[in-house]
Amino acid sequence: MVVAGQFIHTGTPIVLWMDPGGYDAYRVEQRFSPIDQSDWETSKAAFKDLKNPTPNRYGLRSAVLTAEQAERVRGGGWDLPLLQSVVDQFVYHFDASGTSRQCFKVLHDVRDLSVHFMLGLDGTIYQTLDVKERAWHATTSNSRSVGIEIANIGAYEPDKAQPLNDWYKKDSDGKVQIRFPAQMEEPGLRTTNFVARPMRLSPVTGQLQGHEFVQYDFTPEQYRALMKLTAALCKVLPKIRCDYPRDASGQLITRKLPDADLDHYQGLLGHYHIQENKVDPGPAFQWDYVVNHARELLGKSPGSEVAGNARMRAVFEHLQQ
Repeated sequence: MVVAGQFIHTGTPIVLWMDPGGYDAYRVEQRFSPIDQSDWETSKAAFKDLKNPTPNRYGLRSAVLTAEQAERVRGGGWDLPLLQSVVDQFVYHFDASGTSRQCFKVLHDVRDLSVHFMLGLDGTIYQTLDVKERAWHATTSNSRSVGIEIANIGAYEPDKAQPLNDWYKKDSDGKVQIRFPAQMEEPGLRTTNFVARPMRLSPVTGQLQGHEFVQYDFTPEQYRALMKLTAALCKVLPKIRCDYPRDASGQLITRKLPDADLDHYQGLLGHYHIQENKVDPGPAFQWDYVVNHARELLGKSPGSEVAGNARMRAVFEHLQQ
């Protein structure tokens, strides 16, 4: 991956925006429109409800920089120590598009948004921007975070879960696999003849934001790639602690974090921890599986971060008394 202009090894394949078959969020034209209709002016006219009506889908991390720092880096002059001092969150999303190709089309061509990484069903990671950039993926956390969109059709309330039936079918052996809907365009998987199966073959139900949702799990290939990317980011950007938001008992918080807590939070988190109207990465996402394996890659015991968090909570509660 590329971090402040430096190439960083992650231990898992990453297709850069500079590579053949990559997805380039620096470009201002649409990626999937006919080339003679892909320029910014045509795009702006075709999609009148763009949230960010500007040809750039990214920006400067100015909210976490001093005026002097912003002036120094606005031309691209980031150094790694400065980036390490301001980036402290890694946000997990499901893309609700099903494939990374479709995700980039929706983000870049339709919504005028961006994200640093996308993770395909086959475990291929795509990097669309240098991590130094402020991608537009998580509202109030954009200036201090790195984001990844993981290919998955998403989580739904039980009575609105038809998309799961459209995407997940049983094969001749009775095992669940992903079948792309007939109306879907080319899925764009890099692995030839890849058959995508959720890590757990039955849908997973759980509570998020106080409501029940159902979702199929991510693929084993996605988890293997994600834990390596997570470990690499936590190492190169050490303010990103390799842990997720926990309550006083050490359990995963399944709601949006209070604004004050989010302001001080450093580590891994879901989109739903940032916004009340979001539920990604969903109830099927295996937080402990990712965190524990990432911590093993970092050479840390899985329980050490939890113990450290408990000590931090105890100190904070003492100060509040």
